[in-house]
Amino acid sequence: MSAYDEEESKFMRKVKENPFVPIGMAGFFSIVGYRLYKLKSRGDMKMSVHLIHMRVMAQGFVVGAMTIGVIYSMYKDYIVKPREELKALQQQTAFQHK
Repeated sequence: MSAYDEEESKFMRKVKENPFVPIGMAGFFSIVGYRLYKLKSRGDMKMSVHLIHMRVMAQGFVVGAMTIGVIYSMYKDYIVKPREELKALQQQTAFQHK
């Protein structure tokens, strides 16, 4: 396995563990790119105000994606996983009684 394949598999593993990180990054770069594209048509708005608005929107998207990711992770750890463990325990108990 080459170093490139190793890095790619490591990246894909991280994406599967935390799917909202690449979503947050994509949203961040999309917002920044769009606002930089719209820079010339900002009208009479000061450059500093435009950049602050861009930063706040991009950070808000990233924080939102991180929050959704944490909620998703907690859902998996505290709701889905205990259900699966309970179901496995019930199946094991039923198998032992046969």
